[in-house]
Amino acid sequence: MSTVIGVDVGGTFTDLVLRDARTGEIRVAKRPTTPSSPEAGVLAVVDAAAGPELLARCAYFVHGTTVGLNALLEPATATVGLITTAGFRDVLEIRRGDRDDPYDLFWTPPPPLVPRRLRLEVAERVAADGSVVAPLDPQDVRRAAAVFAAEGVDAVAIVLINAYANPAHENAVRDLLRAEGFDGEVSLSHEVSGEYREYERTCTTVVDALVRHRMGPYLTDLDRELRARGFAGRLLVTRSGGGALELDEATARPFETILSGPVAGAAATARLVEALGLDTAIAADVGGTSFDTALIEDGRLPMLYQGRVRGLPLQSPWVDVRSVGAGGGSVAYVDAGGLLRVGPRSAGAVPGPACYGRGGTEPTVTDAALHLGMIVPGRISGGIELSAEAAAAALAPLAAPCGLAGADEVAEGVVRIAAAHMAQAVRGITVEHGTDPRRAAVVAFGGAGPLFGCLIADELDVDTVVVPPNAGNFSAVGLMQADIVRGAARTLVRSLDDDAALREVAEVARALFARLGDSPDAERELDLDLRHRGQEHTLTVRADPEREDVAAIRERFTAAYHRAYGHQLTDPLEVVTVRATTRVRLDVDRRPVPAPGGGDAEAEAREVRLWSFRRAGFTRARALPRHALTAPAEGPLVVLEPTATTYVDAGFTVEPSTGGCLLITRKERSR
Repeated sequence: MSTVIGVDVGGTFTDLVLRDARTGEIRVAKRPTTPSSPEAGVLAVVDAAAGPELLARCAYFVHGTTVGLNALLEPATATVGLITTAGFRDVLEIRRGDRDDPYDLFWTPPPPLVPRRLRLEVAERVAADGSVVAPLDPQDVRRAAAVFAAEGVDAVAIVLINAYANPAHENAVRDLLRAEGFDGEVSLSHEVSGEYREYERTCTTVVDALVRHRMGPYLTDLDRELRARGFAGRLLVTRSGGGALELDEATARPFETILSGPVAGAAATARLVEALGLDTAIAADVGGTSFDTALIEDGRLPMLYQGRVRGLPLQSPWVDVRSVGAGGGSVAYVDAGGLLRVGPRSAGAVPGPACYGRGGTEPTVTDAALHLGMIVPGRISGGIELSAEAAAAALAPLAAPCGLAGADEVAEGVVRIAAAHMAQAVRGITVEHGTDPRRAAVVAFGGAGPLFGCLIADELDVDTVVVPPNAGNFSAVGLMQADIVRGAARTLVRSLDDDAALREVAEVARALFARLGDSPDAERELDLDLRHRGQEHTLTVRADPEREDVAAIRERFTAAYHRAYGHQLTDPLEVVTVRATTRVRLDVDRRPVPAPGGGDAEAEAREVRLWSFRRAGFTRARALPRHALTAPAEGPLVVLEPTATTYVDAGFTVEPSTGGCLLITRKERSR
């Protein structure tokens, strides 16, 4: 086994977990995120936990980062140009012609990532079968290069019609741009996506060009700084679809890292519930900026093959993690109608909640939790000293405008509202998809997740909450357990009705695996997007066209169709997209990561003034270090550890469980 480090950059804190293969030691660290220079926060947490000698023995540094997402959320960081086939200049503005919210009469689509003056056309045409209908006009490309030079374009996305079927013209456009002196980043749609649907493929390629401009330099600089500190291993970056990419792959395909951070927490949850023998679990990751949730069934991550960010579609494997702006740093305020609101705006890492004493003055969820005794005053991980007085001072002004008696009622309202937002996000991945959340266990993690476990359980009528060891750094634990995963897809709209069609699918699959550099130690996975003839939408099923016949694949699709829609059809099948994935397992310890030995050994049990939501008032309660909890204990109480605090309300029992987890059981239903 090899020594491995996982570092996850969140909106407020940057988290590290290290597992030393030589000694078995676990190290955990947390430092404030530095939004203006994220690599500084990463290096600070590395310096806090690992010296040069340990870094030199580290084989893998697995990184979850928000740099790609931030580049997309702040598009002014780069100027992107687009070259497309004549007649398709306005695909980004035409979109799909529908509304994201059909009931909002004032809804407007997000502005295109590329302004119209930088969306340029070239004469050419390739048919859907890959045949050339009209040749490429080199003069159009040269004119586009001149415009980009005059406009100071940093990166160019090249998206030609049906290039997934024949990429020759896209390659020629790239070569002509280089010949004209363009030395910026270039993204080719057939390399980025390989799927049909022009709007989605164009969006994905433009996002890749935009993110590439920022992600490449960031990862290169981080790698250089780590090696200057003694690191000699491999830097890996997690994918939105699970698993991790090598450094060169992450810089070449940065759009795959957009959802890098939240996915790691979901992956860690999947491994944990498998070890615990749970069938269904809800990942509840509450950080400083957001609440991220995913539904884990039968130990499997919920996969999509198209995600959305800022209302834009991205054709990329995507773990179905839903996020809402309800985290520890979410700002509370009173709206124009006199109602108390929470989020989605966050105080973030800078200036942070008022109680951090770092310049923040607005009341946040963390301030409310501190005021209610859910967080014990004192120094928290990351070296921040909490101020109960500053929290109360920030909360009090909200009382009069919304008709509450004082800071106590404001704090209770803030926490309840935040919990309601979280529960609503969970319903979006459970109830809205036909899954009853009451039969699931809530796995609460993140710096603030264990604070909300009982509240979410009451909101959803769930009886079991699991708090993993290293709960505050659990996403970093997921990074340490990642595999190297590569994926590629190719649209192939064909009837799947005989062995000849299946042989064509197998041929495309072999080409995709060859493109992925299929190696002998790689596990191969093949999925097909299938639908009944005449339908628009597809379902994705696992298949092996080399060893299965059409009847076996149809049977699997029919079962999936029945689960999704409640009925079956006899219409012929079509295959739409072939998806190939390779997985190389790293030589790391994949067992659950225990808490560091002695992490809170010096902490002592104490009595605190704690708010009980079920009793609607303050009560005297115990605050126990996690190591001191050796038998079942009834709430209300709080359990303390270096990176998180677990809140247990009245009517709940908490006890130590398998793998160092805390098991919280609801004994009484809330009234």
